[in-house]
Amino acid sequence: MPLNVAVLIAVGAVLIAIAGAEDPYKFFTWNVTYGDIYPLGVRQQGILINGQFPGPDIHSVTNDNLIINVFNSLPEPFLISWFQMNGIQQRRNSFEDGVYGTTCPIPPGKNFTYILQVKDQIGSFYYFPSLAFHKAAGGFGGIRILSRPRIPVPFDEPAGDFTVLIGDWYKANHTTLRRVLDAGHRIPFPAGILINGRGPGGASFTVEQGKTYRLRISNVGLQNSLNFRIQNHKMKLVEVEGTHTVQQTYSSLDVHLGQSYSVLFTADQPGQDYYIVVSSRFTTPILTTTGVLHYSNSAGKVSGPIPGGPTIQVDWSLNQARSIRTNLTASGPRPNPQGSYHYGMINTSRTIILQSSAGQVNGMQRYGINSVSFKPADTPLKLADYFNIGGVFRVGSISDRPTGGGLYEDTSVMGADFRAYVEIVFENPSNIVLSYHIDGYQFFVVGMDGGQWTQASRNGYNLRDGVARSTIQVYPKSWSAIYVALDNVGMWNVRTEYWARQYLGEQFYLRVYTNSGSIRDEFPISKNARLCGRAAGRHTRPL
Repeated sequence: MPLNVAVLIAVGAVLIAIAGAEDPYKFFTWNVTYGDIYPLGVRQQGILINGQFPGPDIHSVTNDNLIINVFNSLPEPFLISWFQMNGIQQRRNSFEDGVYGTTCPIPPGKNFTYILQVKDQIGSFYYFPSLAFHKAAGGFGGIRILSRPRIPVPFDEPAGDFTVLIGDWYKANHTTLRRVLDAGHRIPFPAGILINGRGPGGASFTVEQGKTYRLRISNVGLQNSLNFRIQNHKMKLVEVEGTHTVQQTYSSLDVHLGQSYSVLFTADQPGQDYYIVVSSRFTTPILTTTGVLHYSNSAGKVSGPIPGGPTIQVDWSLNQARSIRTNLTASGPRPNPQGSYHYGMINTSRTIILQSSAGQVNGMQRYGINSVSFKPADTPLKLADYFNIGGVFRVGSISDRPTGGGLYEDTSVMGADFRAYVEIVFENPSNIVLSYHIDGYQFFVVGMDGGQWTQASRNGYNLRDGVARSTIQVYPKSWSAIYVALDNVGMWNVRTEYWARQYLGEQFYLRVYTNSGSIRDEFPISKNARLCGRAAGRHTRPL
């Protein structure tokens, strides 16, 4: 029997023992290659998965086990993160988070089998490549997790369900952009916006008149918040990154970097084609692209002016963000109502304030958090922690408050206690919108406003029905606050989704720790885990 087949059978047997035989398995085989793409009319080197750009969608159901065998046919190491935004929480298993702080890259010409379980999760997410600025070349795709049949969903099943990946895009290859960043410079303004990997007029969605459809919209871009709208159609928001929301109707929706939204719309207009419009927010100039909503009985092509949308208005976006709330009576992945967890009645044990930082280090442009610009180590931090390898990182190398000092580089790791309930405040002193993601967690958005956060800001917190999600925006010269229960042991990446700033250091790792050693708290390292850096040559567990 070939070795890779034996490994796959062995890890599958272990997962059956852990997850229970009742949880289904779904198997995927992906080949990652370079290929020519023309999204903005010029030839570029794109990253394809099984020949597709964007990559294939993953369709799953709550508690499914996903076995994804990824072959790296690129001439360089490759790594996929399963988090969006939002994303797949990897309960008790940060070893397979898919970022360099936890997982060894797949070497050229090799493969790796990711073993994921979408435990107690529903919703709309996406995956993307996390290394070497590969995200600017593609390699991303949608993830949808449906509710189990016996769990009620707070809306009728739609006639169709579409993934809509929107994002700003460059005409330059990712290797060119990476060289600019590595030289300590800023990359230029993007050249355009894509919808599902296509430029203006390229994406089309066919609907039948009178029927209702679901769109799963994710901003997979690199730099800009985007506004999404459909000519002459209203959208009803129903889900945000795994949380069913109060069903409010919007004519357009701001989707910030790394965020995912589900909306319903009804094809209730006369039979013709209509513009789908995506435009950049808070930018000069404003980028705009279009797709087509095609009625199956269409009597004509899109016509009239492209519908306008909000441009630089921060207050408009802030008020919309505050209107997005959790549907307290709807079920989530389990049958109990989402509102049964009274997050606002729990006392927090710690306040962490995270402030965006920017500056020069050794004459090179860098970014950071609390004055620390993250410097990757030679070994994934989770492996160094597991094997007790010294000298790779130091817990406490980043403060939980802004220091006010100059920017410097370090392999920044913040320690936190397992099961602590914490308040985290993100502060953005810059004049652009930033968004932040925490791997491994969903958190409650309790507040956001302009100016400086103070303890008095808590008086305006939403402690009843704030939306639970995994990526939060912070407006210019503003703050956003969240509550999060640190119930997932591991080494978790906290980062900006503004990808050039992430690449240049605006991230760190949160080490949520317990010394229990129990499988109830954290799974052991995968038997097929790749070991690299100073962990090379060590052993995981016997096959």
